[in-house]
Amino acid sequence: MFRKTIAALLVLALALTFTALAEEGDALSRIQESGKLVIATEGNWSPWTYHDENDELVGLDVEIGKLIAQGLGVEPEFQETDWDSILSGVDSGRFDIACNGVGYTETRAEKYSFTTPYVYTHKVLVVRADNEDIKTVDDLSGRTTANSPSSTYAQLAEEKGAEVTYVSTLVETIMLLEQGRVDATINAQVSINDYIEEHPDANIKVVQVLEGDPVAYPVRKGDDTQTLVQAIDEILEAARQDGTLSAISEKYFGMDLTKAD
Repeated sequence: MFRKTIAALLVLALALTFTALAEEGDALSRIQESGKLVIATEGNWSPWTYHDENDELVGLDVEIGKLIAQGLGVEPEFQETDWDSILSGVDSGRFDIACNGVGYTETRAEKYSFTTPYVYTHKVLVVRADNEDIKTVDDLSGRTTANSPSSTYAQLAEEKGAEVTYVSTLVETIMLLEQGRVDATINAQVSINDYIEEHPDANIKVVQVLEGDPVAYPVRKGDDTQTLVQAIDEILEAARQDGTLSAISEKYFGMDLTKAD
């Protein structure tokens, strides 16, 4: 109880500080004036963002998105959309931020301002259980994979010479894989682990674990968004210091993925 009280007071203090720092006309000021933070998310990618048995939107990114909104002193407004529309929606100003397990890359950083990473995830190469030909990503040349368009997973598959079939959900990815319509998929280890736990009879297997990637929140790049990114970074750092981030990671991933090592 004491720890929760301290955390609540810290969030309140941060919200008051950010209100004072917001300049007229900048993104943070507009968000606080509107009273809401518009958050883009898929809603179908467990354990990041998904619907539970009561059809409530939940997940790691949903909890952290709510934490960020609370720290800014506003209400979160989650808008569910396909992955392919998330970053373009941030770019156009339709969404204030994307909370959807977005991996940080230098290419994306040229177009978007990213917060500090909040988790670090590993990628895995997955094939059908009876596939003995594909052992590593270097075996993907001339093969087929399934992934969301513009994802870092699709980009890696294409770099390795694979032909990528674009899909919208992990469920669709696994369906194509099990049916033999694609040879493999590269995906987030935590998402594959979660899928296998929920579907123990799934006809798939992991053949390679790849290096971890920093995951951060993208915001539209511009002079007017710098204060917003700074404010979110401070909220994330406070949650990191008091153990909140680690607890959320443990809740949804079963492990603490908040550290790079």
